[in-house]
Amino acid sequence: MAILGGIIKSMIDLANVFTADDDHIVNQQKVLQHLLTTAKNTQFGKFYNFENILKDKNYENTFAKNIPFFDYDTINNKWLSKLHKGKQNITWPTSPNYFALSSGTTGSSSKRIPVTDEMLEVIKQSGVKQILALKNFNLPASFFEKEIMMLGSSTNLNERKDAKEEGEISGITASNIPFWFKSYYKPGEDIAKISDWDTRVQKIAEDAAKWDIGALSGIPSWIELMLQKVIAYHNLNNIHEIWPNLQVYTSGGVAFSPYEKSFKALLGKEVTVIDTYLASEGYIATQVRPETKAMQLNTNGGIYFEFVPFKPEYILSNGSLKNDAPSVTLKDVKLNQDYVLIISTVSGLWRYLIGDTIEFTDVKRAEIKITGRTKFFLNIVGSQLSVNKMDAGMRSLEERFNTQITEYTICAKQHKDDKFYHIWYIGTDLKEDEILIAEKLDEFLKGANKNYKVARGKALEGVKVNIIPATIFHNWSEINKKKGGQVKMERVMGSEKFAKWEAFVKEELKS
Repeated sequence: MAILGGIIKSMIDLANVFTADDDHIVNQQKVLQHLLTTAKNTQFGKFYNFENILKDKNYENTFAKNIPFFDYDTINNKWLSKLHKGKQNITWPTSPNYFALSSGTTGSSSKRIPVTDEMLEVIKQSGVKQILALKNFNLPASFFEKEIMMLGSSTNLNERKDAKEEGEISGITASNIPFWFKSYYKPGEDIAKISDWDTRVQKIAEDAAKWDIGALSGIPSWIELMLQKVIAYHNLNNIHEIWPNLQVYTSGGVAFSPYEKSFKALLGKEVTVIDTYLASEGYIATQVRPETKAMQLNTNGGIYFEFVPFKPEYILSNGSLKNDAPSVTLKDVKLNQDYVLIISTVSGLWRYLIGDTIEFTDVKRAEIKITGRTKFFLNIVGSQLSVNKMDAGMRSLEERFNTQITEYTICAKQHKDDKFYHIWYIGTDLKEDEILIAEKLDEFLKGANKNYKVARGKALEGVKVNIIPATIFHNWSEINKKKGGQVKMERVMGSEKFAKWEAFVKEELKS
């Protein structure tokens, strides 16, 4: 019998007994009140008169009316840049000890997101919530004795002149794991500090046989590459031949569905997949029950959520929001509606456009799914094509042609006749004719999106598909940013970047 595992499982069961069902609306009201109270004497709080907002009985509405939306560039230029010059008490009373570097999927220059000690504590609390939720997944006691492979960015953080440190959020959180967790954590501190992705994964492959891995955690595309490396290094058929007790995969950063088929091909048996939503700005949500793939918002931590209906008339061309775009709180959200996610946090972000769009699957439980990125909404000539529809298109091709598609990107290109074409690059080893693939993709999207169907009868002339090896996408990420960590492939590119992408693909195919 797994004695230690049994004890841990019993503690989780006991903790759940004494944990009441959350009232998410009340949680959020308390979070906003805490944020405003704590930050009322900061430069930001005084400028926007938090003191008066708190006096209003409808402080949620007053907060929304008096504070504008901020994308990163706007809040950084006006406020966060002061932190980089060593000033304090700007948007939050305590100074951040870390900055999370995030170039995201839409730009080349890194964003520097403040990470306060309060935010690190919130992330830890949300991690505990995730662990407690494992009770719902019917895992055996032996699982709780196994090791956990957390594959993120390097924990070898960059030291700044102001004694702060910076790195990707996965590296920051891994460098701050609790002492009691270190015996479970793999690949271990020494390997996790290796900055070069290929060197780190090579070392993981070399040491893989020493570990008894029960769970994996990380972004799907990079987890897959790591598993492929381990399998190839040890000449295995699947990863379970070396890690037979692997039972759980905690996915994060992007939707798992595009990677599901290729991920399962690396396994010897089924594993439980749990979705999480950890961003550079905070731990947003986690899946807490097996009946759904949706994730529950972490409403009782240090993040206050608002939601703007994702409609073309509210979105600027750069993916930001118009100032008059309406927002709602958790008590007023609806099902079957895409929302732009807005957050205010204990790291001093206020009404911040995180860049993601979400949809509620269960309002009472505050459960959501990620539907895309505001900048990845392709609305050339009214096609209104969102990432979730693009992902669904890829799944339709997988089923029709019995293949695996893990990466893709798209651009709307205008030709000399003023007609537009959707140009797709798809990462797969599919050998079918590209014209046939384009026809089937176009056919699916017409049936899945009425706006797309209308556009195809007007200025959107057609669809062109280019099949390329998936490795080209990984190489693109490497030269533009770096491998691993929180790096995600752009699903939609603007024309200027797409020209560089096409030139890069041309050179890659020559080599």
